[in-house]
Amino acid sequence: MCGIFGYLGNKNSLQACLKGLKQLEYRGYDSAGIAGLKGGKLYFTKKAGKISVLEEKISLQNLQLDLAIGHTRWATHGKADDENAHPHFDDAESIALVHNGIVENYTFLKEMLQKKGFIFRSETDTEVIVQLIAYYYQKNPKLNQAVRKALKEIKGQFAIALIHKDFPDQIIAATRESPLAIGYSDDRSEVLISSDPNAFLDEKLHILFLQTDEIAIVKKDRVKVFDKWFHPIVKATELLDSGFEPATKGEFEHFMLKEIYEQPLTIQKTLLGRYSEEFGTAELEHLFFSSGELQSVQHVVILACGTSWHAGCLASLMLEDMARIPTHAEIASEMRYKNPIISKDTLVIAISQSGETADTIAAVREAKSKGAKILGICNVNNSTLARESDSCLFLKAGPEISVCSTKAFTSQIALLSLFTLFMARLRHLDKEGGLHFLNELKKIPRLVRNVLDNAPQIEKIAKKYSHFPHFFFLGRRYMYVTSQEAALKLKEISYLNASAYPAGELKHGPIALISPHLPVVAFCANKQTYDKTLNNLMEVKARGAPIITFAPHGALEIERIADDIIWLPATIDELATFPSSVAGQLFAYYIAKERGTDIDHPRNLAKSVTVE
Repeated sequence: MCGIFGYLGNKNSLQACLKGLKQLEYRGYDSAGIAGLKGGKLYFTKKAGKISVLEEKISLQNLQLDLAIGHTRWATHGKADDENAHPHFDDAESIALVHNGIVENYTFLKEMLQKKGFIFRSETDTEVIVQLIAYYYQKNPKLNQAVRKALKEIKGQFAIALIHKDFPDQIIAATRESPLAIGYSDDRSEVLISSDPNAFLDEKLHILFLQTDEIAIVKKDRVKVFDKWFHPIVKATELLDSGFEPATKGEFEHFMLKEIYEQPLTIQKTLLGRYSEEFGTAELEHLFFSSGELQSVQHVVILACGTSWHAGCLASLMLEDMARIPTHAEIASEMRYKNPIISKDTLVIAISQSGETADTIAAVREAKSKGAKILGICNVNNSTLARESDSCLFLKAGPEISVCSTKAFTSQIALLSLFTLFMARLRHLDKEGGLHFLNELKKIPRLVRNVLDNAPQIEKIAKKYSHFPHFFFLGRRYMYVTSQEAALKLKEISYLNASAYPAGELKHGPIALISPHLPVVAFCANKQTYDKTLNNLMEVKARGAPIITFAPHGALEIERIADDIIWLPATIDELATFPSSVAGQLFAYYIAKERGTDIDHPRNLAKSVTVE
């Protein structure tokens, strides 16, 4: 997590840096800070809380800076307070440094530096880096060499940017397995540094991406990049013309609600131009694998975290059901430490909304080292995942501002449904079967719109149950994964305890939890498992739990079991998660709204998880 931004140029560096940080707040909003140089002096401001708190403090100071670095934090080492906010400094306050990542050997380094007389002011691992640089700078006042020597001592992953008051015309940036981009204008009048190139707003810039153990010396008129031995290297650049339009909530109270209501359009955009009715299959641009390569795939591994992992679980069911390919979805943070069975016949699908999820990127690199083909599923151009993948398919969902993922999730499922159709048609699925699936998929935007039309009824039911502290979610097959995602949404934004479980496993332990004080939320839109799910709900009803069901129109048997029903439009089992998930998003949203939580920026969360 954490966002880094830096600026040198003709504009007000402080305001340019603040503007960049606002576009990175999705990476963390526990605290924020800016440091810069003016007339050989180091100035800084940092504050716990969102960037708006920092902005308010800055507005009282009227600072003008020659260059600036900034940071928005998601706390790892040390609580979220002013002292632990970045930037961090050496004892003499000559160096200011911002950091994204984790220093794994910070305890050892901190103790070593304390024995040499260095005084630490914060609880962070970041302060170790800046103090270590200061230590080497004392021994040999060549800043570049001090940075290189210090980074050799660091274990872990990082991206850093630093300034020194004795070098008022430069920012030094470095990275190890953590994204960091540098952009400069055509006329070399300004240079920007960011942990996400999509924060380069309203700019037409030449972008270069630092790779592991590269160090950049950034000045307004030039950028020099060095490898870990400090040999100069030439970096390829990409032209980025952002065409940025600032995100607004419009008529909606929260970005999350706006993005929920955008889903008929975003799903349609994901599908548009990506299928052939003539052949009953998908046509996926940027899928650079040949038909022969994909036909030779004997095994699919899906890597993802959080909501993206739920999308992967749904895709694994579809790929096995329709394409008959052995598939399993792995939580990327777990897969990294396994010894996976991967060969040249394995296709790895890596899913990340941001394309920067650290655990997913690390697992991808491990899979690549074993010879696997990598297909990325991503929402962000120029992301690390897009660059690391052999092929990358983009969601086209547009920026998702709310930390809680909604439209990106349904766009992931839509794109994975198209890929499943493509793989199935390459194998045994005939044209008639492909057209049937495709026709059902094309109906999804309309079905989602029908769910949104029912929002007032969902809100009424959500308010009824908003006072309960615990919820239990149930489902089978596709609906089990759907229940996991719905429970996650409720946990994320309402801070309530919500557990999801396969309905058939209820009697193997969790039924001990069932009581009149535990609402059970059941997803019942799978035709294949509908009758069995009803039997499980009868077991729940016999023990007095309130029952809320998400069920398709026409499932009349449910009326004699459930206390409340959220009716959904019917579709085939493979696609039933679309209307069910959107209804689940609304259910979570209205409970959170009733409880008065910060829906778009839930506590302790960040949009892009760029640390382990």
